Amino acid sequence: MHKSAALIVGSLVLVSFLSGCISEKEEVPTIVIGSKPFNEQYILAHMIALLLENNGYKAEVKEGLGGTLVNYEALKKGQIHIYVEYTGTAYNNILKLDPPENWDPDYVYEKSKEEMLSRDGVLTVVKLGFRDDYAIAVKKEFAEKNGLQKLSDLAPYAPNMVLGTDPEFATRPDGLPRIKEVYGFTFGDVKQMEPTLMYEAIKNDQVDAISAYTTDARVDLFGLKILEDDKGALPPYDAVILVKKDFADKYPEIIEILKKLEGLIDTDTMRVLNYKYDVEKKDAREIAKEFLIEKGLISG
Repeated sequence: MHKSAALIVGSLVLVSFLSGCISEKEEVPTIVIGSKPFNEQYILAHMIALLLENNGYKAEVKEGLGGTLVNYEALKKGQIHIYVEYTGTAYNNILKLDPPENWDPDYVYEKSKEEMLSRDGVLTVVKLGFRDDYAIAVKKEFAEKNGLQKLSDLAPYAPNMVLGTDPEFATRPDGLPRIKEVYGFTFGDVKQMEPTLMYEAIKNDQVDAISAYTTDARVDLFGLKILEDDKGALPPYDAVILVKKDFADKYPEIIEILKKLEGLIDTDTMRVLNYKYDVEKKDAREIAKEFLIEKGLISG
């Protein structure tokens, strides 16, 4: 073969090879993980990112991207690829389904899973193993002084109380409106704020009660009492990982990686991880890394 012809052929082969490499690289994008603006969401988002990175993928965490609907819409539009949701939130706030006679956790999980897939092509791929339920909490001394054990006991006091809530609970149908509907009372005033400020507010007597989370270590730390939801107004909130079905179909190997988190975190464990973030002031990514190393899912 003529030298110049050989050079041309060689160049074409090299271009073809490089093009193949570029195409192959472009097939797997940077995996973007969304999160809502509170402790465990940051920790779980970084846990997912670290797990993917340990398996050779690039990952980016959008810390505190927004509330439920911001993350869900971003997922549907492909602006993020993965985020952690809660079954009760999906059932009520996203899907707006009628409340069942009994808030059976398995029913809420299966129904929300089925409806998100059929309506929006959103797939529930992992059930993490813990529930982060909403609950109304007051200071223990206030509960003891007034004999408060359950939400029904709060009825005579609520009109003179200030309730602190996260940005969603006051208006979402599975939150405060549902308590009013089931229990028949309203609070004298409601102040919406970021969760960290909400706990500080009750600690400093700026509010009388808050919409606490059952996985939050600050319930114990700040001496709060969770009042029993004796009439079952509030649904169960099992933590699940969501992706789009077309993303799962395109990258089944990523779904297999995510499934390593199936049932791995119970409520007590999540409370401990949240304690490290809220009280020990550790970085969310560092907390996630320590946990995954401890479980043998990533290398140190």
